[in-house]
Amino acid sequence: MKMTMKAWLVPVLAVAAVCLGTTLAAQDKEEEEGNPAAAAKAALSARVSLDRGLAASASHGRPISAKFETDEGKSQLSVYTMKGDKFFEVSIDPATGRVIKAEPIADGEDYTAAQSQSSAMAKAKVSLRAAVATALRSNAGFRAVSVTPSLKDGRATADVTLAKGEELKTVSVPL
Repeated sequence: MKMTMKAWLVPVLAVAAVCLGTTLAAQDKEEEEGNPAAAAKAALSARVSLDRGLAASASHGRPISAKFETDEGKSQLSVYTMKGDKFFEVSIDPATGRVIKAEPIADGEDYTAAQSQSSAMAKAKVSLRAAVATALRSNAGFRAVSVTPSLKDGRATADVTLAKGEELKTVSVPL
């Protein structure tokens, strides 16, 4: 059986287009999720501050990190919390400050990150909210984009990412 060039070219091109579209969509999503500029834009356009999001999430446990992010083109404020020995990702509406959902974190990269952040917070003498307030006090005009605790030389510190217009910077605050 002989196939004409047209008969086999159409399905091949269709498959290529689907593969390319899927690859580009995945690439856009990765760039969006890991893009500090997109996170800064989300923070600067939000009505709710990172501090207010940390306060709202407290009903679902002790906040152990927080960040503005863009997920599927939509801005959100994500706060990791710990209640007992369980971790949760609490999504806060950046327009109202209300909790949208709280989902358990049970495995994967998110769980590993939550464990590390929890270890840092166990040694902390101040809250993440206090760390954010300290960072903002010495950086007038900036807005907090994220706060992530870690252990550095056995001491708890929080890296607070701040944004002002196009400018981004990270300030390390002792916990």
